[in-house]
Amino acid sequence: MTINHINCINTALIIFSCVVAFVIPFELFLFSYGVLGPLHYLTEIGWLHKKNYFTKGKYDFIFLIGLCFALFFFPALAHLAKDSTFVADVLAFAVLLALIFALVKDRLYRFTLVVLALLAVAVVNKSTAYLLLMGIFLPTVIHVFIFTLAFMLFGALKEKSFSGYLSIAVLIVCAASFFIVRPESFQYTVSAYVQQSYFQFELLNFSLINVFHLDALSKTSEIFSSNAGFVVMRFIAFAYTYHYLNWFSKTSVIQWHKVPMKTLFLTLAIWLLSMAVYAYDYNLGMQALLFLSLLHVFLEFPLNVVSFAGIGKALAGSNLPAARVANN
Repeated sequence: MTINHINCINTALIIFSCVVAFVIPFELFLFSYGVLGPLHYLTEIGWLHKKNYFTKGKYDFIFLIGLCFALFFFPALAHLAKDSTFVADVLAFAVLLALIFALVKDRLYRFTLVVLALLAVAVVNKSTAYLLLMGIFLPTVIHVFIFTLAFMLFGALKEKSFSGYLSIAVLIVCAASFFIVRPESFQYTVSAYVQQSYFQFELLNFSLINVFHLDALSKTSEIFSSNAGFVVMRFIAFAYTYHYLNWFSKTSVIQWHKVPMKTLFLTLAIWLLSMAVYAYDYNLGMQALLFLSLLHVFLEFPLNVVSFAGIGKALAGSNLPAARVANN
């Protein structure tokens, strides 16, 4: 399959995600997050492992896993993990570590930069904007929309592909359409089951509504009945759904036919089990899969750094090294 074919498929997937997100945003998100999400985490982590997580050191990824693991399972940090500032600090430090791991090889420079990273986090972690950006938006909409957009742009710049640029333009237009097309007469009722299942993401919607000044909601439950709530939910559902579909469209990257049979069976078994848990109790599924979900975010940070560095080099007219990131 050629790059143009892949880009055309992606453009179609963008439009499909946009249309469905406009009509049934909450239901689409729950389906995508519960069905497509777990398979995405498993297959992407496997692919990243083969690429050494796009870091300069062979064992750098262990530090990122350790940060994520400590956030969830280290007893001494259990009480801190309930503190939004601590969670934001861990995510911010993980991003800075990824920056160092992806771009710096010298051990002395690395050690110095890690110390500076710790100091930087300690200095900037006092503002509300920091908590929103690092603690709420980074592992959610920034991960699924901004980083996906950057990955696509990097691929289009490398290939100098018109179809690649077209996909990016369609993605941006579709995302913007949710905030522009806001029919007040739209008839949409969110069921009690959907509201209960979406409980753990309510703060994300509420925060986005406040940041974009779409409405002045007094409580998070209003996201299920207000026009502003529908606007933001359409964007979130669209971003998550296309993020997953974009990954699965890259059959040349995943290379299902080359995955060892044992690995394939294990992946499918975990995926089926996760869907069964989601079907039994959606909130239980979210809790059970939260570590895996956040782990794939942590492990993808170096790839995000490489993507942005590649975009910068391409725009500056530099010759990029042999492609380390899969074409889009």
